[in-house]
Amino acid sequence: MFVYMDHTATTPTNPEVLKAMMPYFSEKFGNPSSVYSFSKEARNAIEHAREQVAKAFNAEPSEIYFTSSGSEADNWALKGTLDKALKSGKGDHLITSQIEHHAILHTAQYLEKYRGVKVTYLPVDSEGRVNPDDVEKAITDKTALVSIMFANNEVGTIQPVKKIGEICRAHKVPFHTDAVQAAAQLNIDVKDLNIDMMSISGHKMYAPKGVGALFLRKGVNPENFLHGGAQERRHRASTENVAGIVGLGAAIEILKGRLNDDKAKISAWRDKIIAGIQNKIPHAKLNGALGEERLPNNINFSFIGVEGETLLLDLDAKGISASTGSACSSESLDPSHVLLAMGLKHEQAHGSLRFTLGRLTTDEHVNYLLDVLPEIIERRRNMSPLWEDYLKSLKA
Repeated sequence: MFVYMDHTATTPTNPEVLKAMMPYFSEKFGNPSSVYSFSKEARNAIEHAREQVAKAFNAEPSEIYFTSSGSEADNWALKGTLDKALKSGKGDHLITSQIEHHAILHTAQYLEKYRGVKVTYLPVDSEGRVNPDDVEKAITDKTALVSIMFANNEVGTIQPVKKIGEICRAHKVPFHTDAVQAAAQLNIDVKDLNIDMMSISGHKMYAPKGVGALFLRKGVNPENFLHGGAQERRHRASTENVAGIVGLGAAIEILKGRLNDDKAKISAWRDKIIAGIQNKIPHAKLNGALGEERLPNNINFSFIGVEGETLLLDLDAKGISASTGSACSSESLDPSHVLLAMGLKHEQAHGSLRFTLGRLTTDEHVNYLLDVLPEIIERRRNMSPLWEDYLKSLKA
């Protein structure tokens, strides 16, 4: 049996989405920037996708800019905003959090090192939540941008985005949110939530890899990130990935049309797995928030006494694909920066597993995981000196 429980890392392209994309690889292959009539089909397809994306988030089509990925959108938001602020002398300060995706954290570190930007990395509580009061306290007259993710990719905690947006709006500071994980799981209204910039990624929502988008509220104009052409209304050079953009628009329209039904089904599976692990596996620590403050598809546990990487190999041998955290950090043996920021000890962070559910999940998969995982944990703990030491510490 093949059980895919890593939908946060990537998702399969929806067959309906692939069908919508196919003509733009061969039949309607025109360059959308060309002036002849044959290319108008490609141009019209891009604009239709722009309308689909905008409608999904209550934005205006003119506020949607297509990119190659969520990471590019994050880089554009941060570098473009800070570069503009530095040039104008209006600010040199960025506020973000300690648990952001590396597309944000590494960009912030780059801005510190090479642009002289001052960065405040806000702490989080034990469930991975940013305190809006900390955001307000950190804002100064030099703050050029606040960037707080919508929901964490590792532990699933949803941030108080609306409150943070209200604070930023009151202080006239632009607010960016990385919604790469949240966009496929939650209803997002950029106007209601006071969002000025928002990043999304296609391959997290059953569209292909290699396409994303950045929402820029009207009047918010960061410096261009890519130069060399007049595409995307002169804001993002590079010939458009027409098929990918068509796929992104179709995928979002399909997702939003059945979001509430999918959310109810997937969150029920999530809660069943959480309860099953807590009942069957002693000393298993759930990481992240509960209920409505957690992404519907996210389960993250730490299992004291075992290594997460070892558990992944054992699960893979049983046909189950999962993760120890962010897919972008899968080659790193360092403990999760998210879990450490939440106060976990190194040995707890090293023993973490993340299961994320989605379109490929079934009841059979959920039951199979709950049958297989307890056996794996028990066997590995019986082989682990760390587990023996932990049990001795409980008796001391």
